[in-house]
Amino acid sequence: MKLHEFQSKRLLSRFGVLVPAGRVALTPDEARYIANDLDGRGYAVKAQILAGGRGRAGGVRLVQNPGDVEAAARDLIGRRLVTEQSGPEGHPVKRVLVETALPIASTLHLSLFVDSSSAELVALASAGGDMDIEERFKRGELKLERASLGDGRTAAPDEVASLGARVGLEGAVLDAFVALVEKLRVAFIESDASLIEINPLVITDAGTLVAADAKVTIDDNALFRQQDIAAFQDEEDLDETEVSAQRRQLNYVRLDGDIGLAVNGAGLGLATLDMVRAAGGRPANFMDIRTTAKSLDVAYGFGLLLKNPAVKAILINVHGGGMQPCDTIAEGLGIAMRRTGRACPTIVRLAGKNADFARNRFANFGCNVIECPDMWSAAVRAVAAVR
Repeated sequence: MKLHEFQSKRLLSRFGVLVPAGRVALTPDEARYIANDLDGRGYAVKAQILAGGRGRAGGVRLVQNPGDVEAAARDLIGRRLVTEQSGPEGHPVKRVLVETALPIASTLHLSLFVDSSSAELVALASAGGDMDIEERFKRGELKLERASLGDGRTAAPDEVASLGARVGLEGAVLDAFVALVEKLRVAFIESDASLIEINPLVITDAGTLVAADAKVTIDDNALFRQQDIAAFQDEEDLDETEVSAQRRQLNYVRLDGDIGLAVNGAGLGLATLDMVRAAGGRPANFMDIRTTAKSLDVAYGFGLLLKNPAVKAILINVHGGGMQPCDTIAEGLGIAMRRTGRACPTIVRLAGKNADFARNRFANFGCNVIECPDMWSAAVRAVAAVR
């Protein structure tokens, strides 16, 4: 679950992380009122959408007075903001965050995440955090420094101090950096986060560290024990199709390719995405079928693929087991094809429980599938089918 910037800051402030003074406005008049109340020497007006790249897309405005705050809010609220991460349709701006400007001496980038290869909590930092940080990394202007925080359950002050020193910090600012990372470590563990990113982390003229921007992602699988955070979620901010899919035990994200994907397991899904791209193809979606999904849930997911005119072929990569045998997937495809009246080249890689029965189900439903023995050959065959 991704949090908006204002929600991320609200969460982090509970753990003692400093953030700029500010509040959320739903209307231009409210934005002006907030600016007058803050009485700052300058203001930032920031569109609140669940996509990165806002600054380069004009979604962050730095202004000098409450009148300009109102004008910026009027321009942003109600428009669709298109960024490099939003897709061509963009995201609707329903609210803005109005904050006081900070006296900036320098900036950093700081993030915490779990390294899947080592199963360790990792802190990354670099000097010079800002909205153009990704481009600066590509040009070789910045270097990311890394520190392992082990399993994240205990403080690692020596490792963090070394990390801070490597990005140019010293003295009281270095001490403040170590203290900040410790607060973030606690926030990460207690909130069941999968990512905490602060970019930029501002070092003020007084040597204080302030999270000028923040991005927090919470592990969806832990939301049952994070009810206060789960309450942040506003379904209006989510794609309607994705919300409907979630209700049917499907994790679905639409992409811009022409090969529809259906897998059971997020890790298997990501591996399948990578293989399709490595074979020269473009995935049309990510769809992870949860183990609790029934055949009608699966049929809904395949219906999303078949109703998408961009999809020219479907790749099914499943491993049956436990609560979800392979024949459940086969039955779902058959139902979806009958409902939509559409068939397209369908490449299948089956393994595990009821794989043989699934082959019979495909035949019974009249699904003309092409079976491949492994993931790579299935990906190659799917790419060939759309050319």
